[in-house]
Amino acid sequence: MESSRERQKMKAVLGIEGTAHTFGAGITRGTEILANERRMFKPLEGGLVPREVAQHHIEHAEETVHAAIEKAGIKKEEIGLVAFSMGPGLGPCLRVSAVAARSIAGALKVPILGVNHCVAHVEIAKLSSGYNDPVIVYLSGGSTQILAFENARYRIFGETLDIPIGNCLDVFAREAKLGNPGGPVVEGLARKSDNLIELPYVVKGMDFSFSGILTSAMRKIGTERLEDLCYSLKEYTFAMLTEATERAIAHTGKKECLLTGGVAANSRLQEMMRTMCEDRGVGFTAVPKEYAGDNGAMIAYLGGLMQKAGVKQKSNQVNQRWRTDEVEIEWH
Repeated sequence: MESSRERQKMKAVLGIEGTAHTFGAGITRGTEILANERRMFKPLEGGLVPREVAQHHIEHAEETVHAAIEKAGIKKEEIGLVAFSMGPGLGPCLRVSAVAARSIAGALKVPILGVNHCVAHVEIAKLSSGYNDPVIVYLSGGSTQILAFENARYRIFGETLDIPIGNCLDVFAREAKLGNPGGPVVEGLARKSDNLIELPYVVKGMDFSFSGILTSAMRKIGTERLEDLCYSLKEYTFAMLTEATERAIAHTGKKECLLTGGVAANSRLQEMMRTMCEDRGVGFTAVPKEYAGDNGAMIAYLGGLMQKAGVKQKSNQVNQRWRTDEVEIEWH
């Protein structure tokens, strides 16, 4: 951590997030988070239509950035870098955040860095936890991975074989007409039940599959109580993730476990992971709720780490399929 005098000398970093439903603008200075503004697109029905989400981002980009600068209490001239989410994500949304970042960087005459959205989730969680070398369980609407740092990359030790956990919960919630995003609604209804309905449980080594359990749960809508289905879907999927994480911890020998991403905010998942880690004598924590979902602060923080390490990029073109383990980590 930097001293207050060192932070005062640093230029601030503006981070632009726009991979999916959220347009975010965050400002950091070193390890200090000065602002974290966001605007979320919520469809009236159905899932996310990329062009509609991109239009939402276009309409809210300027106000979100201005709100972040005002919240941070800084002048625009104090910004020394603009970072943006370069991928993975929805193409139209990524392009909006990229254009916004380039426009701002050009106007301020400061450098620009494209960062990996998944790695940003990891780094903001490590900052908040103080953990140095954990097994990282990264769970969101678009990604579900078990990671650990080895040989200059975040290696994937386990991941979904089909759909991510966040997408699984969202699709079930839409099918059951519960609204979007689905995770919080499913969690709320699940608290009203303790009746476990049998559903498929698929773990293959440290990988897992959610498409079968989702299909089975959707087929039972209308024939089983919705509270029971939500409870069962949550218990089965979270147990699968916990089992695979325990195997990754045993395989890597790490002594810390860190939960991050939007789904990390689920209290029942945290409880199951914490119990498993305590049984193994491993430290556990989850990213604070404010930084669990997509946000600009994590983009700004990672951009600052990369700039300090002297990272140079050949291209700032967006990459919809930029995997976590494709990023060379030059700042650790």
